[in-house]
Formats: sequence, C-alpha cells, structure tokens
Amino acid sequence: MARKFFVGGNFKMNGTAQSITDIIANLNTATLDPTTETVIAPPALYLLLARSLADPKIALASQNVFDKPNGAFTGELSVDQLKDAKIEWTLVGHSERRVILKENDEFVARKTKAALDGGIGAILCIGESLEEREGGKTLDVVTRQLNAVAEQLSPAEWAKVVIAYEPIWAIGTGKVATTEQAQEVHATIRKWLGEKVSAAAAENTRIIYGGSVTEKNCRELAKQPDVDGFLVGGASLKPAFVEIINARL
Repeated sequence: MARKFFVGGNFKMNGTAQSITDIIANLNTATLDPTTETVIAPPALYLLLARSLADPKIALASQNVFDKPNGAFTGELSVDQLKDAKIEWTLVGHSERRVILKENDEFVARKTKAALDGGIGAILCIGESLEEREGGKTLDVVTRQLNAVAEQLSPAEWAKVVIAYEPIWAIGTGKVATTEQAQEVHATIRKWLGEKVSAAAAENTRIIYGGSVTEKNCRELAKQPDVDGFLVGGASLKPAFVEIINARL
C-alpha cells in the first residue's frame, strides 16, 4: 500500500486567537488534496481552540509532550491531557528543543514511547547542524538519533511514527537542502529502518522533509521517491500553506 502523503504545519511560538482562527478558516474552506494527511501544531495555549474550529479532515498536533503520565512537572503536557483534548499527534525532538532546551536523544526517545503508549502519533524530528553537515557527519547524526528511539520501540510501534528529517542549517534560514540532498538522506533513513527495525517499517514509515519548505520548492521535493511529505514552519502561517498541502496535485 502506498504511503499516505503527510504535511504538518508547525506554528512554533507564533499566533493569537484571531490569527489562528483565520488560518483555520482558510484551511477549512480550501480545497485540500484528500490523499494528503494534513496536521497543524499551534502553540499549546490554542490547541483546544484549534480543535474546536478545525474541520475533522485536519488533525491537530502538540509541539511538545512530556515523558511522564502526570505529576509535579510545571509547564509540561501529558499524553493523557492531549488525548483528552482530542489531539492526535505530537512533535518530538524538534531541533529547537534539542539545541535551545538541551533535550538529548534518550529523552526524545522516552517522549516518543510515551506518546505511542498513550495513543498519540509521534512526529519524530531529526537532523544535523551545518558544522555536522560540512564535517560529513550527517548520516552518523541522524542514525544516532534514530537508534535511541529504536531502543524504546517495538517494530510494530513504528506504524505510529512519522520521521521528519530537518537539517538544522535549513530551518528558518531560507536555505533548503537540494532535492538530491533530501532524497539521499531520506533513502538512508529508509535503509536504516529496513536494517534496524523491519522490512515493513522501511516500506510503510513516512519520512517527511522540513527546512524552509515553501510553495516554490515543494513540488520538486514531493517528486522524490523517499520524500513522503513536509513539516513546514513559517510558511504554515500563510495562505500559501494550502499550495504546499497540494504539492502533488
């Protein structure tokens, strides 16, 4: 069975009740590719608002989740709380949390496991810095990040994971990996899935690309055999996000 194209919009720490209402109204009335799974991740404060407004065809994701079910963890969100709010997905391991908030591979892996155990899908973000890319360490970095998660998950659990390859040097910089660079890393990730997890995981796990994706470059990227969608940052706040969702039309 062909992998279903997946486009996520990560609003990051942007938006107000009014602007998010406007974004969702635009998505609700737009003609979206029905063969693409569309997910938006507004700030936590607006998740309930977004879920109440968004058409059922649009899924919601949290930008973060904690690895414990409840307790004295000020400022965190539990999987049970997200599930209670009818949030279907969560981001884990975004580079901004790895770099700025010092989340390590093992913590990201535990969060991924907690999400899946609680019935939430995980959008697992991985990627290398510019220094690592220039040092020829891209594949070492992404496989290290993936290996930590593989230690926590059974092969069957990968069915609920979407891997988002986001080279850190391309996030919010206007730089974008060439189609060849993106395809090369995605193909390597798929090969890793086959060797480390299972042939079924390699065939079925969606690997999406993030890093300055726009309406101008999305169509060429979408043609690559191992690019199964996008995780979009700033462009998801704009009307052109619809064009990215429809990249294959």
